Amino acid sequence: MRLRNLQTTEMSIVSSKMAISFFFLVVVSVAGLAEGPFNHECHVEHCGSSDLPIKFPFRLNTQSEHCGYPGFNLSCTSRNEIQLQLPNLEFLVEKIDYQSQTILVSDPDKCFPKQLQQVKSYYPFNFTNESPDDFALYSCYPPERDSAYGTLIPCLTKPGQNVYAFRSSQDITNLPLASCTKMYNLRSFPVTPGDHDNMLELKWVTPDCRRCAKNQNCRLKSNGGIETECYPKTNKDIKSKLVTAGSIVGSFFLALAVGALYRLYRYDKLEKENQIRIQRFLEDYRNLKPTRYSYADIKRITNQFAEKLGQGAYGTVFKGKLSNEIFVAVKILNSSKGNGEEFINEVGTMGRIHHVNVVRMVGFCADGFRRALVYEYLPNDSLEKFISSADAKNSFLGWEKLQDIALGIARGIEYLHQGCDQRILHFDIKPHNVLLDQNFNPKISDFGLAKLCSKDQSAVSMTTARGTVGYIAPEVFSRNFGNVSYKADVYSFGMLLLEAVGGRKNVDVTPENVGQIYFPEWIYNLLEEKEDLRLFIESDEDAKIAKKLGIVGLWCIQWHPADRPSMKTVVQMLVEGEGSNFTMPPNPFASAGSTRMMNPTIPPRRLNQELEAIPESEE
Repeated sequence: MRLRNLQTTEMSIVSSKMAISFFFLVVVSVAGLAEGPFNHECHVEHCGSSDLPIKFPFRLNTQSEHCGYPGFNLSCTSRNEIQLQLPNLEFLVEKIDYQSQTILVSDPDKCFPKQLQQVKSYYPFNFTNESPDDFALYSCYPPERDSAYGTLIPCLTKPGQNVYAFRSSQDITNLPLASCTKMYNLRSFPVTPGDHDNMLELKWVTPDCRRCAKNQNCRLKSNGGIETECYPKTNKDIKSKLVTAGSIVGSFFLALAVGALYRLYRYDKLEKENQIRIQRFLEDYRNLKPTRYSYADIKRITNQFAEKLGQGAYGTVFKGKLSNEIFVAVKILNSSKGNGEEFINEVGTMGRIHHVNVVRMVGFCADGFRRALVYEYLPNDSLEKFISSADAKNSFLGWEKLQDIALGIARGIEYLHQGCDQRILHFDIKPHNVLLDQNFNPKISDFGLAKLCSKDQSAVSMTTARGTVGYIAPEVFSRNFGNVSYKADVYSFGMLLLEAVGGRKNVDVTPENVGQIYFPEWIYNLLEEKEDLRLFIESDEDAKIAKKLGIVGLWCIQWHPADRPSMKTVVQMLVEGEGSNFTMPPNPFASAGSTRMMNPTIPPRRLNQELEAIPESEE
């Protein structure tokens, strides 16, 4: 009965919208026959109560494309600010001078040095400053007191860390950079970094409408090209304004009605509920940074899904390109998996995260039943690739780099647990979900199973285990070990660390190897007996690092959550400690009563099967 009432209500709403739409369409059609197609739909626009006129060559995104020149697209923000969208750039428009053909813009985040660091084109605009300068940005620890040679960048400066901009033409030997690290260059930067006015003036040359007389306006010719023409101005009466308003409102309601009918007959009840659920989430999420793409945008970015990077349980990943220099990884989610939970988890969680050791989300797509996630592209694949084989020495990264990677992952998890407004529990920390950039810096990815909770919450409610077998903490399976908390991620990190130290081949469970000892226990026994781990150890320093990583991993996989360290403590152990000074943890395998004999070769890798996550009902 409830379903029938819901369907009846939806049909009633759709019918009402269609009736209103047809009314406006009739009015618009009659007025259009009398007035002509260009006279009223391309009039001067404003954003809210703003007195800044928007006219040709600019157009609002609510107007038809022929109302503006290509590339001169504006939009109104929720605060009725005027926004100019260029490739990889977003500006707020402060002033437009149509006579001098200049536009004054500002950065929404008031930080031009951050937004413009990789930008090489402002097409179709140019700088009014004909001789822009090159700058180099330096981060200083502790902050340099003498900034006479450079300009402080307040928007990039943090407590205990000042960022200065120096002109590239200066001799570096004369600069006060003794405690500074270079961040990046700003090439052909149009303003002086650190200026407090936060304004940038751009100009356009084409189209040039200044040739039109005072009693004329400028517009595109009706032949479909990009040539412009001048035409006489006409006075708009009240009737024309009403017709224009009716055209916009009628088109809106018509599109809404068609969309509702399409959804009503195209999808079944479950799919509609999923889309409504996701749409409500996106409405709450619209003020966050990631860009929302259409499915057509996704096809263009991936060149029709030409290059496949990988495939998992929840989707397929393709390589994409936003520009000639910016590459992305696009994950197309399987519509048959889940009910939108992973999509909402991923987008909602990633929007809260800004950390060097967490993959950055560039944008997302929620176009009907098609959903996709767009991330920064990391060229060196996942950590899994470099630790899965003990005898593939050519792929071994070296112990110092392995220690740096472990520290980066630990800092990323610590940020998830303590650095956000809400604590983020990942629940799927494993080598496959740690990606490596061009410098082999680790970045945590795949937040489809993540959960949010307050920082003072000691436990989270779960109705089923989630994660990957072999990395799941004991308490996730059985509450006899304690409540599920952020310590579950600590356990998964410990298993990842031991796997990195072990560097083993993936071994199937066969009658020949079922009797082999569990590999973390194998590492514990070697360390307890003060034996060498026998894994690519070439120096005493390597041996210390291997021992340190092994001991930290064993502390993290203690059976009871209370016995495991926090990620903050783990970071301190990795930064400050040495393997020779570490205390061995209690034997986490003593209660297992292991009597299996160790194969003298490399120990087997546990099964790496995926557990399908079931949607949970929160308490």
